[in-house]
Parts: sequence; structure tokens; C-alpha cells
Amino acid sequence: MSMPVDSGLGVETPPETGTTFPHVDTLRAVGALAVLTTHVGFWSASYGTNGTVGALLARLDVGVALFFTLSGFLLSRGWLARAAVGRPAPGTGHYLWKRALRILPVYVVTATLALALVEANRGLGWGDRVATYLLASTLVDVSFPAGLTHMWSLAVELHFYLLLPLLMLIGVGRRLRTPRVVALLVVLTALSAWWHLSGAAWALGDSLVATPQWLVGYLDWFAVGIGLALASVLHEQGRGGRVVAALRSLAAQPGVCWLLAGSLLLIATTPLAGPLVLDPPTDAEALTKNLLYAAIGGLVVLPAVLREVPSHPTAYDRVLLHPVARHLGFTSYGLFCLHVPVLHLLTSTTAWDVFTVDFWPLWFATLAVSLVAAELAYRLVERPALRLKGRHPLARRRAGSAATASAPSTGTSAR
Repeated sequence: MSMPVDSGLGVETPPETGTTFPHVDTLRAVGALAVLTTHVGFWSASYGTNGTVGALLARLDVGVALFFTLSGFLLSRGWLARAAVGRPAPGTGHYLWKRALRILPVYVVTATLALALVEANRGLGWGDRVATYLLASTLVDVSFPAGLTHMWSLAVELHFYLLLPLLMLIGVGRRLRTPRVVALLVVLTALSAWWHLSGAAWALGDSLVATPQWLVGYLDWFAVGIGLALASVLHEQGRGGRVVAALRSLAAQPGVCWLLAGSLLLIATTPLAGPLVLDPPTDAEALTKNLLYAAIGGLVVLPAVLREVPSHPTAYDRVLLHPVARHLGFTSYGLFCLHVPVLHLLTSTTAWDVFTVDFWPLWFATLAVSLVAAELAYRLVERPALRLKGRHPLARRRAGSAATASAPSTGTSAR
């Protein structure tokens, strides 16, 4: 296991950060900033009033697709890399313990603040509050409580964490067989397509539950990340073939990848991907938007995980590997969690009113306050929690086994 290194800001790199793929740290910040920006755009009623710019603000929820693609890549890669060399799969208990430490402490703090301080939550019953703390609101209601409405995506992440060991057992097993993994990815993508076209309506009909925000509708975004992890492992093993070679050729051109992603994002602003506001899309529009976002997430993550860093770093490397950018990535989870409660705070304590406030003042204020809150959450909650990752009995047992194992670690860790 690699030791944490200093970020250049007096803060050690978190032990959960994947040092093999350092560009990924900054991509987390990109995703969090995109989500923050699209929410400020909604609160300032900028979606339908600023032409193409407003439409782009509406589609910056693509940051969620980026998060899911990164999770699919980082979390599945441990199973794929071990299976490729005949090593046992990661221990499920150890894996779930680290996942819980990664997301629950900051979430519990955020949920407590929102439930206690946001006026709209004062009348919530205990059932709603328990569902909130269990990240189960969208399973029993139309959304999370006020200040936490963005947490539907964290609930999807949690459900993916729980499902991943089973997916890896089915698709990977003890030995890495490419056709078997590819078949799994096809099934996941087909399930998502079915869900958008008819599955969500079939599941619960007109019930007031947020079926469009359930995991099955986003399995294809995670599948893109798993596919990139497969390509990465196959390349390491010299088993890539033409498909992996083509992916690596594209990854070697990060500017092209981002240009293609930007082009697809522009397509997503058209009526093909449905309304920009809260009007429900047709089934075809929902699926089109979903698939466009899957492609965008894959194109953005591709050069960060399948490209050899050149001896003379390019502008892409200098930006994504800058210590400040990476540190923003380390604190991005707190930024994601806390920015919506911050929006409630700002609009309840200032003269700014929702849907009438100008975009830029609200954006700068939300970003500034959220960055401070995220830094505090990172130092006071996240890092102390992550230091407990070795306290789980299964974690200690696995650590003892790893000390005697002869096979080298892949150097990959999750988030």
C-alpha cells in the first residue's frame, strides 16, 4: 500500500485516494462544481431565460454521471485486477466498512443540519426522518426533505455499493474472462434502457415514489466505469487487443475527449433530451439524456485512467495534477453534500429570493460558503473517520493476510 503524500497544501493525500490515477481526484471536484452550478442555475431561474447558457446550466447535472462512472471504475477495478492474476476477491466486510466510513459521517452531519435548520422540515414525522438517515427517502417518497433533495444520487451510490459484490461474483468470479464481464455490462445497460422506457412505470405505476431516481435507471453509468476498469486491467496484463488499443489511442488525446464530451452536452441541451426544467420527459427523451450522459462520463474519465502520463506534462496534466485542484477533489464530497443546505441558508438569511436572485452573486456566495464548509467537514469529519478503516475486525484480519502475500498490490483504491 502506498503511503499518503503531502498535497502541497499542508494536508496529506487521503488514504482512500487512488494514487495510480491521480487525475481522478480533480475530476471529483469537476463533478461537484457542476452539480453546485446547476442547482444555483435552478434557484436563480436561469435555465429558461439565458438561451444556450441557461440550457447548459440545466445540463450540468451531468456531474452525477461523472461521479457514477468514477465509482464504477474505482470500485470494480479491485475485483477485476485480483481476478486477472488469480488472487481472491476483496473481502466484502472490509469493502463495506470502508464505503460506510467514506460516505456516512459527512452525510449524517449534513442530514442533521438540514432537518434541524431548514424551515420546511419542521413538520416532518419520525418515519420521514428515519428514512432520511437511512438514505431511503426515494424508496418511500417522491424526494428527500428540503436541503437534501440532491441526495437521491448518494442513495443510488449506496445501493450500487451494496450490489457491487454480487455483480462481481456474477460477472467476474475467480478468473477474469472478458466475454463474461462484457455480458454483464450489456445486461446492466439493457436494464437501464428498459427502466427508462417502461420499467419505472411498470414497477409502481402512479405511486408517489421516485422510481426514476432508483439505481436500475443508472446502471449503465456505472457499467461505463466498469468497462473502463476492464480495459485498464486487460492493458496491464497485455491482453487488451484492438478495442483496448483504440480506447488508449483516444485517451492519449484528452483535448479530443473533452471536445467530444462538450459536443454531446450541447446535444443534450436540445429537445432530444427532454425539458430543461421540471416538466416530465417522454420515455424516449429520458433514455436519450441518460445515454448521452453515459457517453459524456466515459469520455471525461477515459484520459484520466487509460492514458500514460507523458514525461513532459501537457496542459491537461498541469491543470488536473495541480495541488490546489487535487485538494478540491479531496474536499469535493463535502462540497457536494453541503451546498444545497448552504443555498437554503443564503436565501433565508439575505434579501435574495428564490427564482428572482441573479445567478452570479448567488453562485459566488454559495461556492465560497460551501468551500469553507467542505474544508471543515474534510478536516473534522472525513479524515478522522477514514482513520478508522483498519478498526474493523475483518480489516485487521485481511491486513495480516496481505502482509504475508507475495502478489503485489495494484495500487488502486476507491475514492
